[in-house]
Amino acid sequence: MSIVNTGQAEAWNGYEGQHWAAHDSRYDAMNGGFNRFVLECLRAEDRVLDIGCGNGQLTRLAARAARSATGVDLSAPMLSVARLRAADVPHVRFEQGDAQVFPFEPGQFDIAVSRFGIMFFADPVAAFGNIRRALTPRGRLAFLCMTSLKGTDLGSLFDAMAPFLPWPTGGDGTGPTSFADPTRTEEVLSGAGFRDITCTRVEADQIWGRDVADAAGFISDWGPVKYHMDLAGHENAGKARQALAKALEPFETPDAVRLRGHAWLVQANA
Repeated sequence: MSIVNTGQAEAWNGYEGQHWAAHDSRYDAMNGGFNRFVLECLRAEDRVLDIGCGNGQLTRLAARAARSATGVDLSAPMLSVARLRAADVPHVRFEQGDAQVFPFEPGQFDIAVSRFGIMFFADPVAAFGNIRRALTPRGRLAFLCMTSLKGTDLGSLFDAMAPFLPWPTGGDGTGPTSFADPTRTEEVLSGAGFRDITCTRVEADQIWGRDVADAAGFISDWGPVKYHMDLAGHENAGKARQALAKALEPFETPDAVRLRGHAWLVQANA
């Protein structure tokens, strides 16, 4: 198996991937509200490629909505969950690999999709170029990526913790928000050979926990947050958790803690 994105491979086969695999239902509750935006792009005859498929919820749904679906991901722990959950789903399979260099057969798929699985490529233009070659000449692309966190519910939580954590500074050029700027997204995709590129802002409810305490604990153990809490030290991490719990209070409802999530639905033609 060829991998060029070694840093991400280490993370997603280590704590990050293990946490997502152990809490797949919780992460699906967090992101599952966005599934419909991708599923609406599918056709019954499509052979679907799901990039960064993780625990495979979107792949399973795509397999039921289209002719077949193949999920590709770096994470062995998450792929184990994906295969287990898909045991009764026909026409679905999962492959471990780096989509940037995965040896796809040319024209193997009709559409490539992703739910927040495309933001961490080492070389985005090369990665999307490889994905485009896997598509038929009339193939399509439809993926979800994060917007800027500024002014969002999730952003307000990070703002509350910021005085106590060594958050990275800078713009939206790398990491989870690497495609937050539609101009950059268009540049990357056009550089990879895609055309007719559109970025549409979409929203969905995200469930983060049963109550404030449950949600705060889950978020504190979420890979990026845990990493920065560990860097901050015990005292500051404790203050950050207190600030997080306070910031979550306005989002608590009788049945769950709900935040309004924001994403870009990006579509293009091969």
